[in-house]
Amino acid sequence: MDTLTTLLAVLVGCTTLVTLENRTRRLDRRMIRLEQKLDLLLKQANVPDDELVPAQVIALARAGEDILAIKKYREATGSGLLEAKEVVDRLRG
Repeated sequence: MDTLTTLLAVLVGCTTLVTLENRTRRLDRRMIRLEQKLDLLLKQANVPDDELVPAQVIALARAGEDILAIKKYREATGSGLLEAKEVVDRLRG
């Protein structure tokens, strides 16, 4: 009886993991589409990227404090490291 219970628990666990993984993939695809739409809307409204960047990040980037600027940008926006680095590089250049 213990073996049957263990097998059932493993089966339920595996099913739950697969379901969560599929849901995560769907949500990721949805998020990508939403970000693309938002980027298009901002571009059509002629909203420059600098307006979306916190003033503190702009000041740090222009002062050459790249690492701190990247950190502050990530904290403010929740973006990834690569995106934050690209923004800071664009602000410097």
